[in-house]
Amino acid sequence: MNIKVVRGNPTPEELAAALAVVRARAAAATSTPPGPPSQRDAWSDPSRIAGARLPNPGPTAWTRTYWPG
Repeated sequence: MNIKVVRGNPTPEELAAALAVVRARAAAATSTPPGPPSQRDAWSDPSRIAGARLPNPGPTAWTRTYWPG
């Protein structure tokens, strides 16, 4: 792995810290076995908002199915 500093003049401590982060991320990416996809959080589910109430009929009813208020 070759890493090149293209801008700035980092101190040896700063360079060591940056390399430690890059190496840790690379090791974590290669060591994690693929598993089932994680389940979405409930707060990001659009049906949580849309299922609570029905919009009034009209030309803009589709916009009110997702956005509260």
